[in-house]
Amino acid sequence: MKFAEFKKAGHWPTLLAAFLYFDISFMAWVALGPLIVYIVRDMNLAVDEKFTLVAIPVLAGAFLFGAKRTGIVAQIVVIAATAWVCYFGLPSKLSVEIFGLALGIGGASFAVALPQASRWYPPQYQGVVMGIAGAGNMGVVLDTMFAPSIAEHWGWQAVFGVLLVPMLLILAYYAYAAKDAPGERKPISLKAYGTLLRDPDSRWFMFFYFITFGGFVGLANALPLYFSVQYHVSGVAAGLLVSLIVAFGSGFRPVGGLIADRIGGIRSLSMFFGVVVAAYLVIAFMPEGPAAPAPAGWALTEMPRIAWISVLLFSIGVLALGMGNGAVFQLIPLRFRQEIGLMTGMVGCAGGIGGFFLAKALGIAKGMTGGFGAGFVFFGLLALLGFLGLAMVKVRWRTTWGAASGARV
Repeated sequence: MKFAEFKKAGHWPTLLAAFLYFDISFMAWVALGPLIVYIVRDMNLAVDEKFTLVAIPVLAGAFLFGAKRTGIVAQIVVIAATAWVCYFGLPSKLSVEIFGLALGIGGASFAVALPQASRWYPPQYQGVVMGIAGAGNMGVVLDTMFAPSIAEHWGWQAVFGVLLVPMLLILAYYAYAAKDAPGERKPISLKAYGTLLRDPDSRWFMFFYFITFGGFVGLANALPLYFSVQYHVSGVAAGLLVSLIVAFGSGFRPVGGLIADRIGGIRSLSMFFGVVVAAYLVIAFMPEGPAAPAPAGWALTEMPRIAWISVLLFSIGVLALGMGNGAVFQLIPLRFRQEIGLMTGMVGCAGGIGGFFLAKALGIAKGMTGGFGAGFVFFGLLALLGFLGLAMVKVRWRTTWGAASGARV
C-alpha cells in the first residue's frame, strides 16, 4: 500500500477526527475499570459486585449507536456526567451504577466514528481504514496508565477533572473537521434492522465481534480488578500492567486490518481465534499469586514471577483479539457496503454485550468457585466456536460476495 495513494483515496481529516473521537470516548467508556478499586474502597462490596460495576458501562454502550449528530449529543451527555462526578463524587453503589450508565453513552462513538471513516474509502483500503479509526480504543491505554497514579496523588475525582479537558477539545475538533462522505443515505428504520438480522451473515459477524471486541473491552475493564484480586498488586501497578496489555490490542488493530487486506479476513481471523483459544485456556489454569507483605499490594518492581507470566499470556491474547477486531471490520464493508452504518451499530452492540458478559462471567466465577478459571474456559470455548464458524462459512463467502468484492476474503 502506497501512502500517497491512500491519502488521496479518501478524506484524512475525517479519518483523524474519527480516530480522536473514538479515542476520547473510549477513555470515558472504560474509566471505571482502573478506578473501581479506589471508588468502592469504603463500600464493603463483594468481588462479584465490583466486577458488575465495571461491566455496566460496557453493556449500556452496547445499545447506543447513531449518526454524527447523535455522537455529538452523546458526548455532551458524557461530559456533563463527568463534570458532575468530578465535583460531587460517587457516594453510593447506586450512584456508581447510574454513572456507569452515563459513561455507556460514550459507546455510541463506535457506530459514529467507524462508518463515517469507512464511507470515504474504496474496498481495497477498508481493513486499514477501519483499523485506524478503530484503534481509537487505545484510549483505554491512557486510562489504565495514568488514572491510578492521579488517583493516588490527588484523589480519584481528579481523574475526571483531567479527562474533561481533552474531551472538550476533541469534541470541538470533531464537530469542525469530520465530514460525511458524498452520496445519499436512506433514513434508518426498525424494519431495516430486522431485515439485516434475518441475514445469517450479519449474525455471524455479530458473533465474531462478540468474541473479539467483547474480549478486548471486557478485559480492559476487568483486568485492573483481576490483577488486584488474583495477584494482590497495588492499584498503580495493576493500571500499568493493563496499559501494557491493552496497548497490544489497540495498537495492532490496524495491523490486523492490514493483514486481512493482504491474506484475507477469513484466514487471518481464523489464526487470531486460534491464538485466543490457547491464551484463554492457559490463563484459566494459572494459580493465584502470593499475598503481598503490605496492605497496598505488590509494587510493580516487586511482583512475583507468576504475575509476569500472566501479563505475557494476556498480552498475547489481547494482541490477537485486537487484530481480530481489525480482521472482522475488513470483511464487514465488503459484505454490507451499503448498510455499513447499520452493521457497525449492530456488530458494535454485540461486541459491547460480549464485554459485559466477560467481566460479569469473571465475577460470577469468582463468587461461585473461588477462582476465575471457569470464566476464562467459557470464553475460550466461545472463541473455539468462532473458529469452527469461520470454517463453516468460508467457502460460501469466498464464492459469493467475496468474489464480487474485488478484495481478498
